[in-house]
Amino acid sequence: MSWIRESTLNCLQYLVVKILRSGRIPRHVAFIMDGNRRYANKQHVEKETGHVRGFDKLAETLQWCLDLGILEVTVYAFSIENFKRTKEEVHTLMELARQKFQRLLDEREKLMEHGVCVRVIGNLELIPDNVRKLIAEAMLITKNNNKAFLNVAFAYTSRDEMTYAIKDILRGVNDSNILPEDIDEDLISKCLYTYESPNPDLLIRTSGEVRLSDFLMWQVSNSCIYFADVLWPEFSAWDLFSAVFYYQRCHTDLETIPKAHNMTKHDSRVSNYLKKLYHERQIMLQNICATEILPCNGNK
Repeated sequence: MSWIRESTLNCLQYLVVKILRSGRIPRHVAFIMDGNRRYANKQHVEKETGHVRGFDKLAETLQWCLDLGILEVTVYAFSIENFKRTKEEVHTLMELARQKFQRLLDEREKLMEHGVCVRVIGNLELIPDNVRKLIAEAMLITKNNNKAFLNVAFAYTSRDEMTYAIKDILRGVNDSNILPEDIDEDLISKCLYTYESPNPDLLIRTSGEVRLSDFLMWQVSNSCIYFADVLWPEFSAWDLFSAVFYYQRCHTDLETIPKAHNMTKHDSRVSNYLKKLYHERQIMLQNICATEILPCNGNK
């Protein structure tokens, strides 16, 4: 199924969208897409079918977000903890990811036409070579698009993200690019995988679970959190509308929470270090794209 869909909203739902858009719409919404396996059990189908239907729901939900005027979406697609599942299920998920990222590249003209920037946040070293190459290509060809943003958390946990941010900062100190006194919350934020994105305004988790599962723990400290008691493949436009309405009711209270300071105090030393770090990350993606994938290269 396509990543870029036509809207599936009916006339009544378009009316609700118009009403909601008269209020405050979150700019950035994050999703913990939980419940694919339970959906498969409920429907008495294979787990793979549950994951496929979960992707179909993602594509549909992305269009609903655009209908509402939500410009940035971050989804928790695959946790590092998911590698602990059976070898067969992990293989199935990686193959599904390969197919979906290949489909995304096949639709590059649509992505460019709609101005969609695709970013994958996570530990790319843990991902099979063939999937990693497709991810790098998708990120590079869409990096200059700025009409809508899709962030896919793949091989991701917050603990891993913060660990790598700290390692990058320590390397900067050891190389004398920055000083210990330069380290503050702003610098850590700018070294995370999500450095290009504002923090989510709204986080939605499906399946009825009321936990964050190590997802964007640094970024959602002041976000509105909505737990939907529905399995992800069964998530509907009405569920999204309910979450946005809940956000609108909470917005006044959220505005009273002190916001983190912007990176206004960073001097040229820190700015130069960050430019170097971001350049290294771009070079890493280019190197991944240039890597030849052999038929039998021992991929994970």
